[in-house]
Amino acid sequence: MSVTGKARAVTLTEIARRKEATPIVCLTAYTTPIARLVDAHCEVVLVGDSVGMVLHGLDSTLPVTLDMMILHGKAVRRGLARALMVVDMPFGSYEESREQAFRNAARVMAETGCAAVKLEGGAKMAETIRFLTARGIPVMAHVGLTPQAVNALGGYKVQGRGDDAARILDDAVAVAEAGAFSVVLEKVTEPLARRITGEIAIPTIGIGASAACDGQVLVIDDMLGMFAGFQPKFVKRYAELGRDAEAAIAAFADDVRARHFPAAEHVFGET
Repeated sequence: MSVTGKARAVTLTEIARRKEATPIVCLTAYTTPIARLVDAHCEVVLVGDSVGMVLHGLDSTLPVTLDMMILHGKAVRRGLARALMVVDMPFGSYEESREQAFRNAARVMAETGCAAVKLEGGAKMAETIRFLTARGIPVMAHVGLTPQAVNALGGYKVQGRGDDAARILDDAVAVAEAGAFSVVLEKVTEPLARRITGEIAIPTIGIGASAACDGQVLVIDDMLGMFAGFQPKFVKRYAELGRDAEAAIAAFADDVRARHFPAAEHVFGET
């Protein structure tokens, strides 16, 4: 990307063209500085409801509110020049009715400037997805392990084994036919991810669903080693920034206690 010219923004059409082509790169972001870092490298930046766990110290995504998502969406938007921004719809903001989903999704788009919203659920959410897309709200779907339904699913376990594979395939087909422009496949088996990717017309973006998908997404705090509360087995750590930061903080504390700082006159000049 040129540093002198204005970056060309990634569009929904471009994402659609990535089907079975160059893989789609997606990371989460929740703040302006991180958005600026990932912008040049990602086609999609997701303002995920994982913000509740990695930044707010919550035990799950369930307590995340619409106001929280909008706040972080605004921050991320300020840091992007190129990547397509998608904002998660939090638990309780879209399940009640199509009308509730539209009202809240429209607010998210208007206040954050995002290009699309993401919501969890398969066949049961197909009518809502159809309702939203018909009214100008692009939707990224999410099937397989859906964290907002983790209690009903019995925990963060692999999905799509045995007879359950047919249900998840049906979910993926349903959201694609309803008009979703892409679908996240979370923590499903490799054979199922490969089959879904081959059978639906929209791009699949995997998270713990193998390289068989059309793209990949990770929570950036997991990938950078900044979040120690929970480490999914499928996450590859590309850095250990949390460990490095802790060492730096400890070194600073040691310097303060040992008075290992330059004298004021050496920093600012003698007065």
